[in-house]
Amino acid sequence: MAKIRWGLLSTANINRAVIPAMRASARGELAAVASRSQASADAYAAKWEIPQAFGSYEDMLASDQIDAVYIGLPNHLHAEWSIKAMQAGKHVLCEKPLALSVEEVDRMAAASRETGCYLAEAFMYRHHPQTRLVRELVQRGDLGEICVVTGAFNFTLHGQDNVRLVPEYGGGCLWDVGVYPLSFAQMVYGGPPERVFGEQWLGASGIDETFAGQMAYPGGGVAQITSSFRQPFHTDAEILGTEGRLSLTRPFNRLDDGRQMVFYPHEGEPHEIPVPEEYLYQGEVEDLHSAVLDGTPPLIPLAQSRDHVRTVAALYESARRWQPVELK
Repeated sequence: MAKIRWGLLSTANINRAVIPAMRASARGELAAVASRSQASADAYAAKWEIPQAFGSYEDMLASDQIDAVYIGLPNHLHAEWSIKAMQAGKHVLCEKPLALSVEEVDRMAAASRETGCYLAEAFMYRHHPQTRLVRELVQRGDLGEICVVTGAFNFTLHGQDNVRLVPEYGGGCLWDVGVYPLSFAQMVYGGPPERVFGEQWLGASGIDETFAGQMAYPGGGVAQITSSFRQPFHTDAEILGTEGRLSLTRPFNRLDDGRQMVFYPHEGEPHEIPVPEEYLYQGEVEDLHSAVLDGTPPLIPLAQSRDHVRTVAALYESARRWQPVELK
């Protein structure tokens, strides 16, 4: 196999961010799109100049012209269609969160093992050079012992008909954008927390429109995260260690808009760390190419994705019970 032939499973808005990465890659090509009707698929294919259009998800999965699919469906459909895709012999890049329960993740992992198809969670920022530099600084010990990690991802969600506001669809700001600082903290500490405490503000539809969480890690480390649908766009992250502090103004998205990564050492002057330019979504596409074509394990193993999901589940349980919750 010289190139991975991609199919877009749905016409979701997030596709527009991934399409340029597929087209820029020397190892892949965008071959098809599937929608729930032929008319919708045809219109989308014409707009984005995609060669093939399928009037149902099932028809695209049955095609021998597709090797991998990108799934940008609402959260509650991630597990169902990832499993169906792998059972049809397609590799899967699935939007975050990978699933809405640990049980779903386990079924997805079982399908991956049984079919031999790769499955990866699409956390685009994890593949960017900026995040790789963060990992290197932490692993090299430049920050010393990590004491606190903080992160925020907030934006104003307009309109009341958005799928992010539907409880049955896995709506809520924690599932949607809070998972970014949550996964960042897990990456820095090298694993999930031992216990969590969550606070949430529920909107009219019953989903969390603001969420704040605190997470305690083995060895005494702490992480504090916030997410919201009720505030102007804002992201940041900081890592505080015994030997210094690392501050990021654009840790998760819009990395071309005022991005800054600054290291404040325990002694000496702070300095900005230069970050190589790369299209934000390129890395996750190339990661799956490497898995399929080279046999290289995906950057984010399914065990990490499972920990993302069980940490979110514990935070929601804590917010409901209004008390700390140990991770199960």
